[in-house]
Amino acid sequence: MLRNSVYNTHKPKISFAKGLRKSQTPGEKVMWKKLRSKRFHNLKFRRQVPIGPYIVDFLCFEKKLVIEIDGYTHFESDSKEHDDKRDKYLNNEGFYVLHILNGLAVDDGDIALEKIALFLNSYTD
Repeated sequence: MLRNSVYNTHKPKISFAKGLRKSQTPGEKVMWKKLRSKRFHNLKFRRQVPIGPYIVDFLCFEKKLVIEIDGYTHFESDSKEHDDKRDKYLNNEGFYVLHILNGLAVDDGDIALEKIALFLNSYTD
């Protein structure tokens, strides 16, 4: 089962992920309203999901798609290295990773959804 093979079942990581769900960024809030309850292409998304040593913003397991909402801190050199390492890990686990700028999600969530749809059509089964 996925929970045992990919998800991190370490209790502190799960508790931290639950905390992140309560303190979402503005971009995460906008995208969650558009992705939750199968509102987008009838796909089930989860938010703040532990996968291995990482917590991803959104996960559609059916399409093996991880969506990361990137704020300004993701452009600092240390963050870029961390993001690259996380993306490589997730890719090796069979996940596709799509980055969306926090500003785009907040300012025009519909364009962010178009970006997700194009990604799904191009890269996933």
